[in-house]
Amino acid sequence: MTADSPLIPVALIKACREKITSYNLGEAPTWLLVNVDRQVLALLRDQSVVRAWPISSAAVGLDNRDGSGGTPPGLHRIRRKIGANAEPGTVFASREPTGEIWTPEAGPEPRDLILTRILTLDGLEDGLNRGPGVDSHDRYIYIHGTNHADRIGTPVSLGCVRLTNDHVREVFDLVHEGDPVVIV
Repeated sequence: MTADSPLIPVALIKACREKITSYNLGEAPTWLLVNVDRQVLALLRDQSVVRAWPISSAAVGLDNRDGSGGTPPGLHRIRRKIGANAEPGTVFASREPTGEIWTPEAGPEPRDLILTRILTLDGLEDGLNRGPGVDSHDRYIYIHGTNHADRIGTPVSLGCVRLTNDHVREVFDLVHEGDPVVIV
């Protein structure tokens, strides 16, 4: 996949890359772009899309406020990678494994589970996704696996960026703590 990918407009990639550069995050050759309008997460190296996966972001759209249930916009970085050796379907609560393993064979699960892997996010933009009332980390905003893979591609989350469990494992293995994430 190249920068000409129909999933992510070239102008958007360029604007996001400029934002990363303006925050002096170093070279940051690998970064993630979450495009809420297109319900896609893309892995980029410099300005080229390397891989892309369908997602599910917030049902209410972009919103940074505590209690909004929105996906926070702007520049973030991966603060922690959680679950490196966890079994697929591992259920997490408050960034910790619960000991429960979810499987699709168990049937419909009404709970909105955080599964398999977690990438915690630190907002980097004061007043937008960092600080009192809008802090992405304090709001427990993640990129994570889900038990509702059938809803991927539709904005239905409570603020996080959901991926299928297979896809979150792929992303997890391709990124590092400190890598930038831009949500638009």
